[in-house]
Amino acid sequence: MQTSHDLNQVLNTPQKKLAFFQNLVLVAAADGQLDQQESQLLLQVGNRLGLKSEEVQPIADNLAILSFIVPADGLQRTLELQTLVQMMLQDGQIDPREYGLCMEYANRIGYGKEILDDMVSQLAGGAPTGTRNPPTV
Repeated sequence: MQTSHDLNQVLNTPQKKLAFFQNLVLVAAADGQLDQQESQLLLQVGNRLGLKSEEVQPIADNLAILSFIVPADGLQRTLELQTLVQMMLQDGQIDPREYGLCMEYANRIGYGKEILDDMVSQLAGGAPTGTRNPPTV
């Protein structure tokens, strides 16, 4: 994962790490199934963040009542959105529920559909879809 080093610098407290992981789990579980690629990415991220199973178990146990935790830091917001999009793309399909959650997150951090779609295109291996730069947060 390209952003792991940056994420470790940005996610410098246990609370930030768990909030980020929760957001990632929400997108992974949005389509009602957790496939092998999504599980692998969750394990990779969890390991790189140094999270232990007893720390993340409450997330799995309470998945139905959890919602996004939007960070205050602009850089963290953008890195999280990139990672959420990577999770959405993990299984090779863009499920409408996963896309909807990514769109909700993007909107909550001040990004529109054009920026999200551009990020999806780039992370899926395509060229940028637009010339617009993301707003500064």
